[in-house]
Amino acid sequence: MRVLVMGARGQLGRDCVSVLGETHDVIAYDLPEVDVTDCAAASATVRRAAPEVIVNCAAYTRVDDAETDRQTAHLVNAGGAQCLAELARECGAYLVHVSTDYVFDGQRAPPQPYLPEDAPEPANWYGRTKLAGEQSIAEVGPRHVILRTAWLYGRHGGNFLKAVLRQALRDPRRPLWVVADQHGCPTWSHRLAHQIGRFIASRPEGVFHAVAAGHTTWYDLAVSFLGMMGLDRTVERCSTKDRPTPAVRPANSILADPRLADPDFGVMRPWEQDLEEFVRLHGAGIADEIRAEIA
Repeated sequence: MRVLVMGARGQLGRDCVSVLGETHDVIAYDLPEVDVTDCAAASATVRRAAPEVIVNCAAYTRVDDAETDRQTAHLVNAGGAQCLAELARECGAYLVHVSTDYVFDGQRAPPQPYLPEDAPEPANWYGRTKLAGEQSIAEVGPRHVILRTAWLYGRHGGNFLKAVLRQALRDPRRPLWVVADQHGCPTWSHRLAHQIGRFIASRPEGVFHAVAAGHTTWYDLAVSFLGMMGLDRTVERCSTKDRPTPAVRPANSILADPRLADPDFGVMRPWEQDLEEFVRLHGAGIADEIRAEIA
């Protein structure tokens, strides 16, 4: 099956290219090779590729920058999604679109999760642009599935775990202060790529929540990760108000979807298990790269 992956140089995109490439004919593009904000220019490339499936991992993900760079964020997250939806409809392709927990305001008391049928209400501009992308896809109407995920980490690109490790290695004597009042589901991009493979195989339609099972806080995630890395570092709790950011962060980013509990359909595992495997496979390599970077 021919699968076109957009956003192929990003964290999730690179894992999708690797994982899906084991069983499918994968064609991979990223900005600016194929500019989904210019649909007329992108259409020729997509038509030549003649994909049966389009996986859209392309997104403007700089959440804080989106508050001031609003036009670019909207062009990529809303306009790009609409473009790919239109091209998928023209090609007769199945569209897999990756969205976010940020379509919710996060005001629900944890550990109560957000379900796919819950009404979105974004609290920041990034979330609004991602919701606009979801709505555009539904309006254009190709065969599609929207996968909302959260708290992604992986071998490639920047993420929370790498940021924590960089701080821990840069100054071992200085305590790390990590937010302890935001709750979510740490999700390994490699695992999510396998889940996307299951969606491609079964072709469901609608909105799904694809995250690791269970939930934690940024603080507890940092403590668990550094412990698995064998690093004895002092980690202190702080609150969201102690670490103000331009974009409002949801206090509750916990997502759930009972449909993924079916082992014939869902492959998501408890976040602790995935984190252990991630550290076993990639922990030493990431640490070596960061040590070389800060040397």
